[in-house]
Amino acid sequence: MCLRKLQFGSMREHKKCGVSEPWGFILTLIFLASANAVIARTPRTVSPPTKLSSAATKIDRQDDFVNFKPAPDLALHPEGERKAGALAHFVEGMAFEENGEMDRALESYRNVLNVDPGQSDLASRVAVLLIRQEDFPQAIDVLKDAIKANPNDAEPYRQLAFIYAKYLKKMDQAVDYANRAIALNPRDIETYQRLVEIELAAGEEKKALEVLDRAAKVRSDDANFWVRLGKLYAVILYKTDSPLKPDELKRVNEVFKKAAEHANDDPAVLKDVADYYASSQQLKEAIALYLRVLELQPDDANAREKLATGFILTNQRGKAVEMLEQIIKQHPEKYQPYDLLAQVLDEEARSLQRANRLDEAKAQFAKVAANYEQSLLINPNHAGTYLRLAELLLGPLKDPERAVKFLTEARRRFAGAPEIAYYLAIAQREAKQIQQAVATFEEALHEAELDQDDEIINAKFYFNYGATAEQAGLYEKAADLLRKSIALDPANAAEAYNYLGYMWADHNMHLDEAEETIRRALEIEPNNGSYLDSLGWVEFRKGKFDQALADLLRAAKNIDREDPIVFEHIGDTYLKLNRVPEALESWQKALKLDPKNKSLADKIERTKTTLSQGLPPKRNPTQ
Repeated sequence: MCLRKLQFGSMREHKKCGVSEPWGFILTLIFLASANAVIARTPRTVSPPTKLSSAATKIDRQDDFVNFKPAPDLALHPEGERKAGALAHFVEGMAFEENGEMDRALESYRNVLNVDPGQSDLASRVAVLLIRQEDFPQAIDVLKDAIKANPNDAEPYRQLAFIYAKYLKKMDQAVDYANRAIALNPRDIETYQRLVEIELAAGEEKKALEVLDRAAKVRSDDANFWVRLGKLYAVILYKTDSPLKPDELKRVNEVFKKAAEHANDDPAVLKDVADYYASSQQLKEAIALYLRVLELQPDDANAREKLATGFILTNQRGKAVEMLEQIIKQHPEKYQPYDLLAQVLDEEARSLQRANRLDEAKAQFAKVAANYEQSLLINPNHAGTYLRLAELLLGPLKDPERAVKFLTEARRRFAGAPEIAYYLAIAQREAKQIQQAVATFEEALHEAELDQDDEIINAKFYFNYGATAEQAGLYEKAADLLRKSIALDPANAAEAYNYLGYMWADHNMHLDEAEETIRRALEIEPNNGSYLDSLGWVEFRKGKFDQALADLLRAAKNIDREDPIVFEHIGDTYLKLNRVPEALESWQKALKLDPKNKSLADKIERTKTTLSQGLPPKRNPTQ
C-alpha cells in the first residue's frame, strides 16, 4: 500500500511504493553463506594412488550416485545454513509477490525476519503487507521486533508513526514515534513530512510549522532536503484567499535559497526553486533560475515556456516572443507555445491600436489569429482558444464569417455550452445571418438556464439578444429583451435605454415611450453624442423640428468621430425647416463618410433635380 504523501508542485519521492528490495541484505546473506562454506571445509590430504578392484570401483560409483549427503568439505555450519535459507525465503517471497500471491509472500518474508529481525527495510515491507490485510497488531509487532534488533534504525519508528496516525487514530503515540525517528536521523525529510501530516490531521497547524522550523535548523547539504522542506512550508502557509505575510515569505525564501545553494547545477532542483519563485510572484528570481536551467538543459521546453511566461509578466515582450518562437521551432507539435505567443502578440497589437497605428495593429492581430488557429489544429478540444479567436475576428479583424466558421466547429465539439452558443449568435448577427442568430440566441438562453449559468444570462446578454431581434424585425420581442437588460442593471443601462428609444423613433412607433427612455439614457450620460442624436430624431418624428435641430447639432459636436447618420438626420431636419442648402451640405458630409449609401445619394440627386426645376423640395425625405 502506497503511503500517503503531501503533494506540492513536483515533489519527488525517494522511495517508490511497491516492492522494496533490500539488496544490501541479499548481499549480506550471500556473503555469510559463502563464508561459512569456506570455513567448514576440511583440509585435503594427498595420499599415494591406490589401485582399486573393479568391484570396489563399481561399489564406490554406486555410492557416489545414490548418496545425497554433501561432501564434508561442502557442509555449512548451522548459522550459514540459516542465512542461506533466509536468502532462499526472500527470493521466494519476491516471486510470490510478483505473482500476486501476497499471503505466501508474507509467509516467506516473515521466515526471513525470523532469521534476522533487524532488517528494517524488509520489516517495513512486511508491515505494509500486513496493513493491507488490516492486521495492524501483527504489523506493529514486526516493526517493534525490528527496533529491538536494531534500535538505531529510524525507519521502523517512522512506519509505526504512520500506522498509529492513519489507522489507529492514536496521535500522541504517532507523534512520539515520529519524534524518535527524527532523533535517530534528523536529516531524513521523510520523517519530518510524516510528522507534519500527523499534526495537520490533528488540526495542529501551529505544531506542524514548529516541526518544519526544527527541520530548518538542521545542517544539511542535500538540496532535495531543502526543496521538500520549502514545499512543506508552502503547503501550510500559502492560502488561496490571502498572500504571504512578509515574515512568512522571508521564512520560505530562506529555505529555497538553501536548496539553490546546494543544487550543484542540478537542473531539477533549480527548476523546483524557480517554480516556487514564480508561484510567489518573485519573477526576477524565477527568471534568473529558469535561464540557468536552460544553460544546463537547452532542450527543456517546459523551462522555456515558464521563462517566456515570466518575460510576459514582467513586460519583456520582445524576449518572450523570441523564446516562444524558439520553443515552437523545437516543438511544433505542442499547442501551448502558440497560445502564449498569441497572447503576447495580442498585447503588442492593442498597444499599437491605442497609439492609433491602426495598420500595424491589424497586421499584428492577424498574427495573433494565425497562432490561435495553429493551436486549434493541434488541440481542437480547447474551448477557450475558440472564444479568444472569435473575439479577434469579431473585433479588430472584422471578419464575422470566419468567426461563424470556427464557432460552428466549437459548437459541434462542445454541445450544450451556452457561452459558445452566445458567441456564435453574435457572430451570425454580424455576418448578417439575422434569423439564424435569433435562433442561436434562444438556444444559448435555454442552455444557460439549464446550467443555471448567471454569468452568461446578464444585462449584456439580453441587450445583444434584443439588438438582434430588432434587426430581425421582431420589435416587440426586442423591446421585451431590452427591458430585461435594463431591469438587470439599471445603473448601467444607458445603452439599452437609448437602443430601445431609438428603435421606436426609427420605426415611428411609441414615440412618447421612446423619448422617455432616451432621456433616461441622457440622465446617465448627458453629453453622449449618440444619445443626443436619438433625442433629436424622436423630436423630429414628433414634429419638433427646431428642438430637433438644436439637439442634433449638439450631437455632432459631442460625438467621438463624425457619424454619417447624425449628418443625415441634420440634413433631414434642415429640409423640414426649408433650409435646403444646409440640408444638401449635411447630406453630402454624410455621403462622404458613407459613400456606399445609395438611398442617401438618391435623396441628394432628387433634391437637386427638384431645385433645378424650380419646384419646392419634398419636405419629408424619410417617408
